[in-house]
Amino acid sequence: MYSETDRLRIRAAWLYHVEGLTQNEVAARLGINRVMVVRILADARRRNEVRVSIASPLAEFVRLEREVEARYGIARVILAPFDDPEEDPVKVIAAAAGTFVSGIMRPGMTVGVGWGRTLYNMLPFISGNTLEGFRVVSLLGGIAAARRFNPAEFAWQFAELFQGEGFLVPAPAVVDDPETKHALLERCGLAAIFEMAEALDVALLSVGGISTLTTSFRTGYISEADRRSLLEAGAVGDVLYNFIDEAGNVLDHEVNKRVISANLTKLRRTPERVLISGGREKLVALKASIETIRPTTLITDEQTARFLAA
Repeated sequence: MYSETDRLRIRAAWLYHVEGLTQNEVAARLGINRVMVVRILADARRRNEVRVSIASPLAEFVRLEREVEARYGIARVILAPFDDPEEDPVKVIAAAAGTFVSGIMRPGMTVGVGWGRTLYNMLPFISGNTLEGFRVVSLLGGIAAARRFNPAEFAWQFAELFQGEGFLVPAPAVVDDPETKHALLERCGLAAIFEMAEALDVALLSVGGISTLTTSFRTGYISEADRRSLLEAGAVGDVLYNFIDEAGNVLDHEVNKRVISANLTKLRRTPERVLISGGREKLVALKASIETIRPTTLITDEQTARFLAA
């Protein structure tokens, strides 16, 4: 995998030499100062990465990243190299996400986290550190049968990496009826946890598909009858168990009324929203979730990005 320093250097070179931005404009686009832009452009030249064009294997990636950024209005797209569209890209996406997440964690942050295979596989690629005042909030209820992919387990392990506090939701992700949900939120203290989710610095999210037996259905909380009913209603996937249609709208469906999770509309107020997902079975769901979440950063694989760009 290429480091974040490599990516920053090549992106700066691309913006300056190919797209013709000024050094001040490059600095503003990348969120760094002009002095750093001058230094990394000089470094790119020393490395012989800048001639008439950008001489780097990352150049094609940068072009594809920029294309997806422009098409969907995303500030930053990070791609993991992946050649085979028939294989599962979870590990490569997780590796790219781990590097990125390691670099943005800071003391005093409150980070909201979702769940799923991709996020769970990201854990070994994160460089942990001791961060003072660091808090992690799980954005949905627990799933007893999920084992490794339990939202509570992922949130707890993520908090441990940074020696932070973990705030979990002591309730199932999906309950039996809306009345039970209301009672848990109002009488059992869950509302206070979700209030924390309204003041996050970073949200780390993934997306689930619905056409195959993805994590949501393997856990047993969503039955096959529910899945068929959701498909008939136009569902293409879910974010935090909130099932969405192809346009990214949360469906008016009884399953969604039983979900114990953070409000997706309020999550869009989070300054840094990182959507981490990809793979053949999630293509339509991922495209829809971009409209739902409006991520500031998208981390996916090369093949998924080609679908999004097309």
